[in-house]
Amino acid sequence: MNTMDGPLWGLFASALISSTLLPGGSEALLAYLAHTGEHPLPWLVAVATVGNTLGATITFGMGWWIARRWPVEAWNEPKRAAALERVRRWGAPVLVLSWLPVVGDPLCLAAGWLRLHPLSALIWIAAGKTARYAVVAYAAG
Repeated sequence: MNTMDGPLWGLFASALISSTLLPGGSEALLAYLAHTGEHPLPWLVAVATVGNTLGATITFGMGWWIARRWPVEAWNEPKRAAALERVRRWGAPVLVLSWLPVVGDPLCLAAGWLRLHPLSALIWIAAGKTARYAVVAYAAG
């Protein structure tokens, strides 16, 4: 086994894309690779987690950039303002839920927009992503 062969690069890319605002299906690829047994499960989980966490960090950065142009304080749409307030209230630990479909990417974007501490955000994002990928890999392997 090469340390990073084609399927692992594919998993990394799929996980990265899945964690931005673009659609992706990294769990299916991870499950397939885990089922084939060609790669150690911890390595698969690590590759998927790093890719997915990097994608979430990009989304977080997009939120940080948005805050420079459109400060949160200027946002007056009640529905979105309420969502931002929930992230503000719970802080970085809410990012452990960034693995959730539909709401995970907006959580990362909101956290960046609110300028939560980047290292704290990264730790919570990685924790949630690791747990999700571990469950998928070990269930399929």
